[in-house]
Amino acid sequence: MTFAFFDCLVLNTVMAARALTRRYDKVLRPFEISVVQFTVLMTVQNSPRMSVNSMAARISMDRTTLLRNLEPLSKRGLVIAGRPEKGNVRHFELTEKGAALLEEILPLWRDSQDELRALVIDPGPEDFLGGLRALTAGEARQQADA
Repeated sequence: MTFAFFDCLVLNTVMAARALTRRYDKVLRPFEISVVQFTVLMTVQNSPRMSVNSMAARISMDRTTLLRNLEPLSKRGLVIAGRPEKGNVRHFELTEKGAALLEEILPLWRDSQDELRALVIDPGPEDFLGGLRALTAGEARQQADA
C-alpha cells in the first residue's frame, strides 16, 4: 500500500489547527484579543482561584507562555492577580471588565463553534481527514478573498 504524505493525519491536523487559530483570531480581532488569550480568559472564568501551574496543565500550555498571555490581560484590567492564601501560589481572577468582554464575545464564539462542528460531525478516519482538509481549504479560500 502506498501512503501519500498529504494523507498524513498529523500534517492535516497541524494545518487545520493553524486554520482554526487564524479563523478565531479574525473573529476576535475587533475585541483586541487573540484566541490564546480568549482561552486563558475562559479558563480563569471557569476555574477561579486555580494556580497558574494547574491552569497551564489544564490547557496544555507552558507556564511561562500562560504568564506571558496573562500579562496583557492584566494590563487591560481583564484579570487580576489574586493574593495567595498561603505560600506563593499565584492565581488570577476575572474582573468585571473581563467578564463583560467574555459576555460580548461568547455569542460569536458559539456561532463559530456551530459552523465548525458541522464540518466534523461524527467522523470516521477518512471523514476526519476530509473534515481537516475542509477546514484548511475554507481558510485558504478566505485568505485568497482577503
